[in-house]
Amino acid sequence: MFRAFLLIAVAVFLAGCASGPRFLTYDGPEVTRITVEKAQRRMTLWHHDDALQVFNVQLGRNPVGHKRQRGDGRTPEGNYYIDRRNPRSQFHLSLGINYPDDRDRENANEAGVNPGGDIFIHGRGRDFRRARGDWTEGCIAVTDREIELIYAMVQDGTPITILP
Repeated sequence: MFRAFLLIAVAVFLAGCASGPRFLTYDGPEVTRITVEKAQRRMTLWHHDDALQVFNVQLGRNPVGHKRQRGDGRTPEGNYYIDRRNPRSQFHLSLGINYPDDRDRENANEAGVNPGGDIFIHGRGRDFRRARGDWTEGCIAVTDREIELIYAMVQDGTPITILP
C-alpha cells in the first residue's frame, strides 16, 4: 500500500514539473523595440524596421485610456522599457515594464492617487488558460507558448511603445 502511494506521489510530482515553462534559446536578430497597438490588440517585436514576430494580445479589463492609478484596470500608454524578468510568474513567465515612470508618478501624485505598478507582458498561467477578452489588471497577456518565445527573444532594456 505504501509503495503504491509513493509511486503515485512521485508520478504526480514529475507531472507537475513537466508543466512548468520551457526556457527556449533564441539566436536570431536582436529585438530592438516592441510596439503594442491597444486598439488592434497587437504586439510586434522589431529588429530596427523589420517585424520579427506579431502576437495577438489581451489587455487590462478596462483597456481604453492610459493607466492613471492602481486598480483602474488599464494598460499604460507611452514609452517604457523592459526592466525585469520573472521566471516564476504565476502567469507562466513574465517580462516587467518600467511603469510607473517619473511622469506617471508625478501625475498620480498631483491627482492624489497611487499610480499602481507591476505591469508585465505575461502568459496566462494555470488559472487563466481559458480567459477571454481583456482580463488583466493592466498587463499585456499572450499564450503560454508565446511568452516562452518572447521571453527568449526580448532582453532587459528593450524599449516598448504602447499606443492607444
